[in-house]
Amino acid sequence: MNLDAAEEIIDAAVKRAQSVGKAVSVAVVDAGGFPVAIRRSDGARPLTPDIARAKAYTAAVMQRPGKMLKKWQESQPVFFAQLSQLPGAALPIMATEGSVTIKKDGEIIGGLGIAGGTADEDQQIADEVLESLGYELEFAAWGVTGKPAGKEA
Repeated sequence: MNLDAAEEIIDAAVKRAQSVGKAVSVAVVDAGGFPVAIRRSDGARPLTPDIARAKAYTAAVMQRPGKMLKKWQESQPVFFAQLSQLPGAALPIMATEGSVTIKKDGEIIGGLGIAGGTADEDQQIADEVLESLGYELEFAAWGVTGKPAGKEA
């Protein structure tokens, strides 16, 4: 994930959010969860940049969109709480909508986080923007244990 690609994603997300009357913050991180670019739109609430960054971080380091991680988090709340306490964890893990893994040509290259609308609005903006820019939105399902479904350890 480079700066030009991150800014292209952010520009498209901010424009899409504005078209539906939402002031959002958008964060793009690289595959390791490190920030590449973050933008807070005029009128976006003060905490939204931090929320967007945590969503992007989650999508990158967990290598799955937040909405796919929700059932796993619900079944293993203690595990997810402990993830955020790991010494190397830069941010909390947020398994929620608006947290989307960025994948191109089968390779995970980063994470996108959007915050400022409802959970569904954040997710819809993220999906529409990534799809319009040619990124992949399909990921193999994970079982509640976190292992790919149908795979043995």
